Amino acid sequence: MEKMMGLDMDTEVEMSPAARAAVFSSPYSSPSTALLLQRRVLTWAKETGSPATVCVRVADRSFILHKDPLASRCRYFSQAMEEVSGDVDLPASFPGGSEAFEVIGLFCYGDAVALDPFNVAAVRCAAEFLDVGGLGARCDLYINQVVLQSWDDALIVLQRCQPLLPVAEELLIVSRCVESLAFMACMEILDPEQTRDQPGAAARGLVGRRWDAELIKELAARDLWIKDLIALPFDFFKRIVQALRRQGMKEKYVSPVVLFYANKWVLSKKTHKFWASSTDETGDGGGETDANRRATEILQGVVDLLPAEACGSAVPAAFYFALLSRSLTLQLAEESQKRLRDQVASHLQFACADDLPLPEQEADRSIADSPEVIAMESIVSNHCTLLQRQGAEAVADLWDRYLVQIVGDPKLRPERLEELIGVVSAGDRKTHDHLYQAINKYLVEHPGLPGDEKASLCAHIECRKLSHEACIQAVQNERMPLRFIVQALFVQQMHTHRTFTERSDSFRYMLSGELIPGVAGAYTPSPGCPVPTSQPLSSTSPCTDTHTTVALDGKLLRARDDDAASDYETASFRIQALEQEIISLKKTLQRHNTVKGGSVRKDGKEPSFRAEAAAPAAVRRRAPVSGSCIGSMRWGSQRRCASRILRVFTRLAVFGRSRSRGKQSKCRAAAEQLSCL
Repeated sequence: MEKMMGLDMDTEVEMSPAARAAVFSSPYSSPSTALLLQRRVLTWAKETGSPATVCVRVADRSFILHKDPLASRCRYFSQAMEEVSGDVDLPASFPGGSEAFEVIGLFCYGDAVALDPFNVAAVRCAAEFLDVGGLGARCDLYINQVVLQSWDDALIVLQRCQPLLPVAEELLIVSRCVESLAFMACMEILDPEQTRDQPGAAARGLVGRRWDAELIKELAARDLWIKDLIALPFDFFKRIVQALRRQGMKEKYVSPVVLFYANKWVLSKKTHKFWASSTDETGDGGGETDANRRATEILQGVVDLLPAEACGSAVPAAFYFALLSRSLTLQLAEESQKRLRDQVASHLQFACADDLPLPEQEADRSIADSPEVIAMESIVSNHCTLLQRQGAEAVADLWDRYLVQIVGDPKLRPERLEELIGVVSAGDRKTHDHLYQAINKYLVEHPGLPGDEKASLCAHIECRKLSHEACIQAVQNERMPLRFIVQALFVQQMHTHRTFTERSDSFRYMLSGELIPGVAGAYTPSPGCPVPTSQPLSSTSPCTDTHTTVALDGKLLRARDDDAASDYETASFRIQALEQEIISLKKTLQRHNTVKGGSVRKDGKEPSFRAEAAAPAAVRRRAPVSGSCIGSMRWGSQRRCASRILRVFTRLAVFGRSRSRGKQSKCRAAAEQLSCL
């Protein structure tokens, strides 16, 4: 009985090795091809009366067959039997092995061939090798009409093509399956009835979170088509990704698929342990080395598949830093290493401090001298100068946050910390709060640091770029040098003064809004009052028409919204003008009270501020206001009268004074307003 490699012979069912191999190779093989071939050989011998005289050896198996069926259908055997009449040994390069030869043997004897996704690729390659007429065309027809119409069948055939290379590639089996899978993946993304999340949405959910390989595996398993793709060998996976981009799939869907593949085969610790243990079981003794070699090959391919331009929305920045951390333990090629660092640098402004690789503390080495910190130092120093202003500030803030995490190492030297601080220039730091936190944390871990070294470290902090809260903390920090505390105290006083000034301006602006309803910017002092030189005055008076006034108010409101910052200064000048006008009004009242304090009307009634309703319309000037009643008032009543007059003048200023109507219109308007008092 022939022997078949790779099969478990310990079984209770008595079956020949050939039949057992056929049964377990494909779920479609029932009855087995080996049994059908044996029966067909016996039937042929009975029908023709000629024994089987040709021994064909395929790998470790032998087949005793008849010469005529083989020579008539296979050109390879017809040429081989002319030279050797007995045994025929197929070379090791024969594709498909003994299983494919069994199907070809049945075809040579004239029986129907049972093709399925598990054997069609091997049979097609074997038929091409042996030059079997008619069988290759039948296999191609089955592939085009059956295999390429189903996702599962195309995936099975593609996986079966791996040991058949390069023959399967020459026969276009691989390319046809790749294009079919890519097309069906695009249709899966475009399916309007699809209710689950897209791969891009799962990847975007990882932004701002620490990288977790096992969590990524769970996310990848939600979509079956992604789970199938990332199980393929890298050569096939690479070709499918290229086909997806070629067929128009957006990068926000393609890049997460690459992320899931790299997470499974490069970043997962379980996969690394599995490779190492499986290699150790073979007895080679180089399990760890072989696992690193396989991970290095896949990582180099993944780096080439990732997009060159930064796409923070499609792939989280933590993924690139995880690849960087893994590459430091592998022997990555120089070109791939440079490309990976460029990609990491392009995602610096999208990263957070937890994304950056943080080494484990070792007993004989400082964290600052670890490969992770050295690599990040090189990336930040080389690429921070190439970024724009906003990006450089984000990277500087990221680097300061990273320093906060590594300065807790007791083995970190002060000069080494100064080198790390100098990686980012002081001008790129928008705020020095995190730098202050890093230096303060370092001083806590090193209480015996000399004063000159403390001063050297604190010299990198600009107190002007510290927030108010950081300044308060720095003033109360006893670990800081005295000179730094004095500078922080001065900056704190500046912050306090600025805050008081802003609050005062806000109060004045609110008060001006109460004095002048509607539009604060429309106030104009009276002609007799002095005005600050920086107060803008209008050379023309607005029309008193109601519709025109409303339109003017709307324009002033829009102007105030567009330039809100300048309103604080304008309000300050407006308050000064109001104060000066009130002082002038007070002096006028006092002067009238002094000059005409004793005047009394002939009818015995005291004069009143109320204008007479029957006053003639042709009056050119307003009669002087008697001050006897004012002199008899208390100061509180005088203030209330002054406030009423001020509101009158305010309304007049809002509605404007028309030159065309002259003084008569002004007197009439004043009389109407005063009549309300």
